[in-house]
Amino acid sequence: MSVSAKEVKELRDRTGAGMMDCKKALTETNGDMEAAIDLLRSKGTAKAAKRAEKSANEGTIGSYVHMGGRIAVMVELNCETDFVANTDAFQSLARDLAMHIAAASPVAVSEADVSAELVERERAVYLEQVRNEGKPENIQDKIVEGKLRKFFEEVTLLKQPFVKNPDQTIEELIIEVSAKTGEKIEVARFARFAVGEAS
Repeated sequence: MSVSAKEVKELRDRTGAGMMDCKKALTETNGDMEAAIDLLRSKGTAKAAKRAEKSANEGTIGSYVHMGGRIAVMVELNCETDFVANTDAFQSLARDLAMHIAAASPVAVSEADVSAELVERERAVYLEQVRNEGKPENIQDKIVEGKLRKFFEEVTLLKQPFVKNPDQTIEELIIEVSAKTGEKIEVARFARFAVGEAS
């Protein structure tokens, strides 16, 4: 099947993938644009995963101020090269992450960053709940672990559903942009300030 240059350009504009990759994806999917996008995303994700061991020492500080200056966020987003750090996709991701943090108020970047003290406090609360519900002792720990998993999904940035697209987690969004740029991207840290709230 022949693929037109216009179709290749459209796919390239939508995905940021190389011309030859776009042409190949369209050929493999018989010109189905959406299927070609999915194919490129899956290949890009695989490439991004391979780059996971690379170091990300370049980047930017994304910021967002909301509600007439009542909430502000700064987030450090890292990548491998200053070239990618200056791309629109990377800068846009940094802004989106700062805006998401303002809205969703995560407590940490990932599960590993949540303080042991907070985890133990939550575990104790869940265990008390489970006991009060009269659950059998042999399954109490399993139920508590399930509740903790849900807690991490709610309070860690990477596991939260993206406020602009709740079907996608922040982690999936970062992988998507990483696949487009061809570099490892990671959130180093963030700070969220709200007037009247203790930090």
